[in-house]
Order: sequence, then structure tokens, then C-alpha cells
Amino acid sequence: MIPENLYYTKEHEWAKVDGENVTIGITDFAQEQLGEVTFIELPKTGLSLKQDAMVAAIESTKAASDVYSPVTGDVTEINQALEDQPELLNDDPYEGGWVCKMVCTDPGSIENLMDAKAYDEYLKGM
Repeated sequence: MIPENLYYTKEHEWAKVDGENVTIGITDFAQEQLGEVTFIELPKTGLSLKQDAMVAAIESTKAASDVYSPVTGDVTEINQALEDQPELLNDDPYEGGWVCKMVCTDPGSIENLMDAKAYDEYLKGM
């Protein structure tokens, strides 16, 4: 399942762009590779990040993995529900399992992301 309205990274993060506001999370592929998520360390609001900087850390029954920011920007909101229910990343990675929201401060960083078709092709090549 690869939603058409999102952008993707090679590290399997997604970005939902709405003007300068960007919601980010991990893809269905990423959550499958991780297995059952048991903990997530969320960023602090106000944190300024460059594209590809670590934004969160996930622990699961299989592995630990970092989540990287798909865009350059400032964190404006975190998904508090993940603190008590990290399994939302597995159950609903594209809706209830979003990680954080940001204001994109470098619109050019969005141009480095893949659309759904390109991400699908990327996955097929793995």
C-alpha cells in the first residue's frame, strides 16, 4: 500500500505536504521491516532540522531504527498518542501513526523526494 498523495524517501519515510506544513511518518514497508514497534523517541517541538537529519528513534522486537526528516524545517507538533501506543506505527502508519508535523523552511527540499510511483519502483528494485 503506497498512498498516492504522499512523498517518500529512500529511508522509507513519508511526507504529506500541505503548503509549508508537512506531516511525516514511516512507510508500511518500514513498519513491516521493523516488526512490532515497542517504543519511539519523539522529537521536541521547536526543533530545527535539515533534510535527512534524525528526527526520531524507533525500537521494535526486531531492530532499532532512526527516522530521518524528509524535509528541512521546524517541528511544530508531535504525535503524543505514540508515547502510549507505539504500535500505531504498525497498525496505521499513514494516519494514526504519523510521527510529527513540521513547517518546511526550504521548499526545495521537497523536490528531493519521490512520488508514489517512483517509490514503488524503488521498492521493486530492492
